[in-house]
Amino acid sequence: MTESNSAPASTADHPTVAGNSFYASIDTHQARSESPAFFDTFTEGSRAWLELMFLGASWPRLMSALGRRRTVQRNDIPSDRVDGAGQPVLVLPGFMGGDASTAMLRRYLNECGFQANPWLLGINNGSQALQSELLRRFLRLRARYQQPVALVGHSLGGVFAREIARQFPEDVKSVVTLGSPFGVTDVASINRLVRSLFEQMSGQTVEERRIELLRSDPLEPVGVPCTAIYSRRDGVVHWRSCLERKASVTENIEVFGSHCGLVVNPVVLQLVSDRLLQGAENWQPFEGQQKWAQCWLPKQKGLYAEQALPAAEEWPEEAMA
Repeated sequence: MTESNSAPASTADHPTVAGNSFYASIDTHQARSESPAFFDTFTEGSRAWLELMFLGASWPRLMSALGRRRTVQRNDIPSDRVDGAGQPVLVLPGFMGGDASTAMLRRYLNECGFQANPWLLGINNGSQALQSELLRRFLRLRARYQQPVALVGHSLGGVFAREIARQFPEDVKSVVTLGSPFGVTDVASINRLVRSLFEQMSGQTVEERRIELLRSDPLEPVGVPCTAIYSRRDGVVHWRSCLERKASVTENIEVFGSHCGLVVNPVVLQLVSDRLLQGAENWQPFEGQQKWAQCWLPKQKGLYAEQALPAAEEWPEEAMA
């Protein structure tokens, strides 16, 4: 396996700069994203803490359910249908998060039989140097396990995960994103405070990073099974920017919760494990037949990115200028 030798497109060659961009070709009013709702932004931190406490209270029940699954596995069902069977997973934290933020998610995946790996790169400040280190980390894991690696990314980590899969589809088993705004076409869809912090930490504006990272249609399917988990109550990024476009192996699953709490939400943990069991050959969309899903998930509307554009009447006059 070798890394692609193609050189990055120069600024002059970049379609956005050249004036023939995918973004320039679409209806900018239709594609523009809203900001997260003020109430959701204001309550983001407290809601994330509630999700963490909910995880602590429900952890014994989660472990008990896994014990019952192992019993079924020993008696009736092949191991690759009820647990991770040692499948390698690389878990990427969100912006300004580190491995501590994904510790409970990785612990749960390990309990499910996966080999969940931390990214080991410190705080995710979104810098170009960090992305280069991440790519090396991924390639080392691929070489170590001698099999495709699944990627799970929270927020900005999910944006990175999709781009790795786009570049190395043969080496990525699947991608699960948690509140990841990979479909951003307007910086207004990101919380203003988070946007300012990102620009200070990374040394780039959000627009510069979008141009650099997403050299083509950001919603173009990346070539491997992709599950986007999102919440309409996200207080950091607008949920519409987190949706996959419809394809044979893409899906979007709505959950109740905050943005920061997605990595500690017990329902999300079970969802991630369930979706990682799917492979490209036997991939099936999530149907929500499990009892926990029926109890704790909102009714799934089956939305895809192209179906979730805001209606014109939702826009204030100044947004249409």
